[in-house]
Amino acid sequence: MRRTTMVIALIAVMIPSTATADDLSVDEAQQALRRGVEYFRDHVSIEGGYLWRYAADFSEREGEVPASATTAWVQPPGTPSVGAAYLDVYELTGDKYYLEAARETARALVQGQLQSGGWDYRIEFAPEDRKKHAYCADKNQSDDQDKSNADETPHQKKKKRPPRNTTTLDDNTTQAALRFMMRIDRALIFQDQPIHESAQFALQSLLDAQYPIGAWPQRFSAAPDSEKFPVKSASFPDEWSRTYPAIDYRSYYTFNDNTIADMVDLMFRAAEIYDDPQYMAAAERAGDFILLAQLPEPQPGWAQQYDAEMHPAWARKFEPPALTGAESQGVMRTLLRLYDRTGKAKFLQPIPRALAYYQSGVLSDGRLARFYEIGTNTPLYFTKDYQLTYSDDDMPTHYGFKTRNNLDAIAKEYDKRKNSNHPGSAKPLTELKKAPRLSAKLKQRAAAVVDAQKENGAWIEPARQRNRSNIPANTPCINSQTFSDNIVKLARFIAASKNSR
Repeated sequence: MRRTTMVIALIAVMIPSTATADDLSVDEAQQALRRGVEYFRDHVSIEGGYLWRYAADFSEREGEVPASATTAWVQPPGTPSVGAAYLDVYELTGDKYYLEAARETARALVQGQLQSGGWDYRIEFAPEDRKKHAYCADKNQSDDQDKSNADETPHQKKKKRPPRNTTTLDDNTTQAALRFMMRIDRALIFQDQPIHESAQFALQSLLDAQYPIGAWPQRFSAAPDSEKFPVKSASFPDEWSRTYPAIDYRSYYTFNDNTIADMVDLMFRAAEIYDDPQYMAAAERAGDFILLAQLPEPQPGWAQQYDAEMHPAWARKFEPPALTGAESQGVMRTLLRLYDRTGKAKFLQPIPRALAYYQSGVLSDGRLARFYEIGTNTPLYFTKDYQLTYSDDDMPTHYGFKTRNNLDAIAKEYDKRKNSNHPGSAKPLTELKKAPRLSAKLKQRAAAVVDAQKENGAWIEPARQRNRSNIPANTPCINSQTFSDNIVKLARFIAASKNSR
């Protein structure tokens, strides 16, 4: 019965409206915006935090994996993404209701900040679940978890685990949280003490976690021992195992999923918001690591991750030591951005060699392989049972073993900078949102958002099929990304309409 009701509701939402873009007034857009945010705060939020998506009847809730009603997700498009959308709306409209919504979300992130300084993928709000995490907000409570009870047996003591205290930079998790925290800190004129202290502590922890060579790990619980991580140039190992070694790779110098690119961007933004040169210096050190990490001829590209000897290394069972065609494109774009902000020509020098190398490995369909074998430059793939192979006939579907080819676009950007007379003059990254021009397309988008909204303020759409999901495809679903996109579209229309009067 419940499924039938949900399907009927979804059909009702998806019936096209007869309204046109020119019919939408500013008042209607403002009402839809307020209604949507009130619904999300009152019915979707857990103490200001958010997951990725929800069954429309809230029978299922998910981040990257299924989650409980007392869990929020940090990894985008979760809590920081929604908070950033609230802040965008505030900057566009000037309505302090949305600033308070952003503050509420920032306070949720304060509750989820770890003693190691950053954030994990998720935040737990249920008291018993919180005891499993070393949250700063619960410091005394989590400290108690490390203490053994005198009455415990040796087996019980061995089984007992300390609270989780691992900051993750994977998938833009801590970086997204901190980008939002810095923005809301500035919007509140640095006067909200818990938010300001959280942002400052996180930034200092990231500075402390940066290796002497300038890289960052995928995850960390404490600052590294510098003696264990000497500064070296990248080189190829004499040999590498084709068998997955199942070792802990979290401390490796990590480009995977654009971890260092995200960190460089974060440091640029911190330098602007706090007017502090130490953050720009950290970004430059990361740039120097990128220079050191470029592998020698005849394969002058980059690997996904490197061990302390600066050799390409295994990570997960489908991520071998190899040259990467995916993350290396992000590395080159990061070098371009470093040149834009520093004016230092050294950040352009590795790009021509890398472009030529990767152009030589373009696949027959125009894409690049995710992995190229050390020595032979042959594309590497995996079978569905995770056997390393040269064949792409039996690949797992959860991972991109082939990737988009953006080399021509990168080459154009390189040529533009090579001939630039104004290096180091990039525009600020953290300017406040401004009213756009009121265009027909903007009107159409805002009208479509209003048409799609349910009377209670929700936007509901058919769920897409996802791995590790309990929400079946086409089930009526509430998506945090859709919500964030929709409220910003409405705010842009409102701001543009008022600005055009």
